Amino acid sequence: MGVLGVVAKRLDAFVGPGIMLVFPLYASLRAIESPSSLDDQQWLTYWIIYSFISIFELSFWRILVWLPFWPYIKLLFCMWLVLPVFSGASYIYMNFVRKYVKFGGTVNGGYPEERKKVLQMLSLDARIAVNQYADKNGWSAVEKAIKAVSN
Repeated sequence: MGVLGVVAKRLDAFVGPGIMLVFPLYASLRAIESPSSLDDQQWLTYWIIYSFISIFELSFWRILVWLPFWPYIKLLFCMWLVLPVFSGASYIYMNFVRKYVKFGGTVNGGYPEERKKVLQMLSLDARIAVNQYADKNGWSAVEKAIKAVSN
């Protein structure tokens, strides 16, 4: 079978920890340091989903042992959750969690107080749009837009 056969058979063991743990850990640390709350949403949602997967595996391990394709399904699903091309965790949050769980939105991050007050007055969708606009054009462009509307 050789080395390639072993690698192909145990791909989940070689690639899985990097995709499911190391990269999300690194991205989570970067998200903590960034001023935007959008990446926090992605990585907090990922860790919640990953925790549910782990609880599922611990609860049903006797059944999962008999399913040889389970590690590959888990790897593919976690890749979809993690990879920035897909941002599956954000997708799940925006399309499923947000519909059924309503929280009073708070603004965190490294924003000055006056910017936090403005962002807290907005809905989550508007907050996302303002954050994206500010990331692209800078806060001075957002302040100009606010002044133009208030005049």
